[in-house]
Amino acid sequence: MDSEHWRAVITAAQAGDRRALDELVEGWLPLVYNIVGRALNGHADVDDVVQETMLRAVGNLGSLRDPDSFRSWLVAIAMRQIRDRARRRTPDRLEEAAASDFAELTVLRLQLEGQRREVAEAVRWLDDEDRHLLSLWWLEVAGELTRRELAAAVGITRQHAAVRVQRMKERLETSRGIVRALDGACPDLREVTGRWNGRPDSVWRKRLARHLRGCGYCGGTREAVVPAERLLVGIALVPLPVGFTLSLALGGKTAAAATSAATSAGWSAKLLGALTKPAVAMTAGATIVAGGAYVVTQPPDAPPPRAAVAPTATAGSAPPRTSAPPAPTPKSSPAATKKADPYGTVVDAVDRAPDPNARPPALPSRPESGITSTGGPKAVMQHRGDSVTLTGRGYVLVRWQISPRSRPGALVMPSWTGLKGKLFHVASGGWRRMDDPLGGAPNGYATGMGGPSIGYAVLPPGTQQMWQNEYFHLDGSVTLTQNERGCDYGLTVFPTNRDAVVEDIDQGPPQGAIRYGLVRDTGTDSAPVPQYVTRATPADPATVPQRSRV
Repeated sequence: MDSEHWRAVITAAQAGDRRALDELVEGWLPLVYNIVGRALNGHADVDDVVQETMLRAVGNLGSLRDPDSFRSWLVAIAMRQIRDRARRRTPDRLEEAAASDFAELTVLRLQLEGQRREVAEAVRWLDDEDRHLLSLWWLEVAGELTRRELAAAVGITRQHAAVRVQRMKERLETSRGIVRALDGACPDLREVTGRWNGRPDSVWRKRLARHLRGCGYCGGTREAVVPAERLLVGIALVPLPVGFTLSLALGGKTAAAATSAATSAGWSAKLLGALTKPAVAMTAGATIVAGGAYVVTQPPDAPPPRAAVAPTATAGSAPPRTSAPPAPTPKSSPAATKKADPYGTVVDAVDRAPDPNARPPALPSRPESGITSTGGPKAVMQHRGDSVTLTGRGYVLVRWQISPRSRPGALVMPSWTGLKGKLFHVASGGWRRMDDPLGGAPNGYATGMGGPSIGYAVLPPGTQQMWQNEYFHLDGSVTLTQNERGCDYGLTVFPTNRDAVVEDIDQGPPQGAIRYGLVRDTGTDSAPVPQYVTRATPADPATVPQRSRV
């Protein structure tokens, strides 16, 4: 930010210029939001802490002697509010869920991929104190804060700050390793996490770290690990989410009293209107700024997707899929001349694995506006009856972990129920099919499906062999249920995007994988529909037939 410009704005705001005050709050609100949001990881208290920080900053602006120190002064106020909030928390509030996971928001808003995404997700595994420090260090390496400002905000010397940051970075690297391992396919890790509830905490961080230190599978990595600070350099601030507003709540005062108090504090009518009105429905792609104006960042109606081209057949690819013939229509019926919707007439069939060196064809483009998940950015389903509901338009990754060592035998497949809209099976990846041989696999595993010494996971007749990663495209809503009854298995469900799918399936043997991925999407309604999917909501999702009608 231009220091001379902000010095003039701050000076004018201190002199009573309300336009300058509007600009000041509008310009610095994103920084405060990022610090608080990352320190609290999107907890429901984020809005309150951001609001209290801005109110205190505006109310005490006259006491600021040096406009050049405004940023460090504002950051220090934010950190005090974060610490005050931690002291005010009562035991019955300690288990409150986050309103919107800030790690997920960081990944989605900044479109982070690869190791940058890994760093963002590792934040969930840090203790509160480390996460508070990380909220400042992240902005330091991104160029938004200086080390002097970081130390001043925490209330320690720069030398002490260096020690604290180094210790936090060590725990962050451990957390990155955990994220990487949970994304992998270690059979032993499945047993370690058998009793885990899916919520990161310090106890499980230590348990999983012990596993990583003693596990050759999890301890290795297919790519060089880039230091976190190099990954974070130049990353922009996470923009305020659509619909984000500040609501004025001055000690529970009435609206009239609050308005009076705010006016006496120096708020302009324009800014006061933005802060006192309730949250309003926002059009897609719109953001509210502190001055009360709506800024449209993209048209509400996204441009139509590019025309998709059906992939060409490749050597070793799956055989042609068969379509169930539509029921005959009497010639006298008016519907006889209406073109039938082909959706739902094609489902996956049993196929053979492609040649390891066969690159997948281009993945057609489908519309993406984002998927929300009741399980958050990473829904871990370890037991029968676990489910997640997905809503929106975009891509979804379902990652498999099968553990016949725990309990081999017949595998009861997961099912998709309550479908509204359309769901397609678009690609398979993860660098291997689950029945591929595993060279040097530990503890009796010959393939991802098991081995002769521990037994195998056995699919129902006619069921498509799954890959490590299975990708789907949803336009609507659907619930995925884990139906484990025979062989032990787990699923992890991630909302994702097309770029991530393409990056996965394009990773082939030269990178150490067993085979390239497989594109199943035709770009039209004739693309495969998942097996075990239905629009109904049966009492027992495990009873969904293999080729249910959608």
